[in-house]
Amino acid sequence: MSIHSVLSRILPSFIQTKLEGSASLRKIIENISWLFADKIFRMGGALFVGVWIARYLGPEQFGLFNYAGAFVALFSILSTLGLDGIVVRDIVNKPANKNAVLGSAFLIKLIGSFVMFFMVMAAVFLLRPGDKTMASLVAVFAVANIFSSFYVIDFWFQSQVKSKYTVYARNIPFILVSLGKIGLILYRAPLIAFVWAIVVEIALHAVGFAYFYHKTGERFRAWQFDYRHAVRLLRVSWPLILSQMAIMIYMKIDQVMLGDMSGAASVGIYSAAVRISEIWYFIPVVIVSSLTPSIIAVKHNETLYYERMQKLFNFMAGLFYVIALPITLLSGWITVTLYGVKYAAAGPVLAIHIWAGLFVFLGVARQVWIINEGFTKSALLTTSCGAIINVLLNLVLIPRYAEIGAAIATVVAYAFADYFFSLLYRPFRKIGIAMTKAVFMQGLFNYMKLTVRRIHES
Repeated sequence: MSIHSVLSRILPSFIQTKLEGSASLRKIIENISWLFADKIFRMGGALFVGVWIARYLGPEQFGLFNYAGAFVALFSILSTLGLDGIVVRDIVNKPANKNAVLGSAFLIKLIGSFVMFFMVMAAVFLLRPGDKTMASLVAVFAVANIFSSFYVIDFWFQSQVKSKYTVYARNIPFILVSLGKIGLILYRAPLIAFVWAIVVEIALHAVGFAYFYHKTGERFRAWQFDYRHAVRLLRVSWPLILSQMAIMIYMKIDQVMLGDMSGAASVGIYSAAVRISEIWYFIPVVIVSSLTPSIIAVKHNETLYYERMQKLFNFMAGLFYVIALPITLLSGWITVTLYGVKYAAAGPVLAIHIWAGLFVFLGVARQVWIINEGFTKSALLTTSCGAIINVLLNLVLIPRYAEIGAAIATVVAYAFADYFFSLLYRPFRKIGIAMTKAVFMQGLFNYMKLTVRRIHES
């Protein structure tokens, strides 16, 4: 059974069959099908090649690789600037302004990428003076972010629910670079070569996005940098910039702190578990990015608006439980089978860390509501608190429990930032209750009771 046919049976249970707004159910399902096919293909390939690289490098060098990537990620918000959802929203609401929005967003992101490069290099020289290996790794990772400025084209494809072009632009480079990474392993290449492979892949993504944007009839020369649009984008996005900076801190600070407090090998063990745990995070992003236009379109109808949000939360929680339960039970077997006995310690880490995904799934869905309601400043508060909690817990738990402590800190921080805050903060409480219903599967139980009643009545 194809992905398209599976989604055609599942989604109508959560999102009404007849949709108002810019996207029909068929268009949404087709878009999600393309994105799922892309992610599943790339997930399988990335897992295969990533495991091979981890086995080849060993925990120590694999830890250095992930430490450098996490270090750069802490600064990556300077290249993304929290514009993703805002650009998509602006294009959906005012299609006539798309060239000004895209042109302004691109230039802002490009400038931000260069600022990020110089800041991250200054930070690594300050914090790890004399460590030429780490400086080289960080510099190459930072270069990759410059090419990611072209990802602004993907915002256009998202707004038009045409993600098949994103699939094309990403998969051809992915295949080529994956083959290249295998070649690097076979020829016993040094660690730095695998980081350069990431730069090449992102650069090819940029070329692919540009090609398909032109192929669909759009032209770069129509893009305009509008100072007013740029200022407005930054004025609206600055809370999201700080919020996503906090998100990056509580997503990546554990690997940086592990490296500084327990050594590169601990980072390698932890990263092996995290690779399996976080590989599923594409699922809520794919679904939410495709359903966002239909949710925005019914904002004027509060009942239908919150009904769709509730169904989206239910869907996210249900999907997560299907993934997390078997992984928790089989975590030890999974890590040893994939990475080998050198990574056996990653099993308990995976069993704990996987449950951070519940709050990620719900948090991605909640982000639609946050942007629609204009609560970006409140989002900054919640993620900042999550980042602080994660750092403090890491300081206490890593010296005692190393990788296990980092995993516990991550789950607690995610739970607070993406869920408990919504219950504690009054303006978020309505959406927090909706998330609680999803966590305890109330929607599923109601559906089961209704089904039993219909069977009984028949």
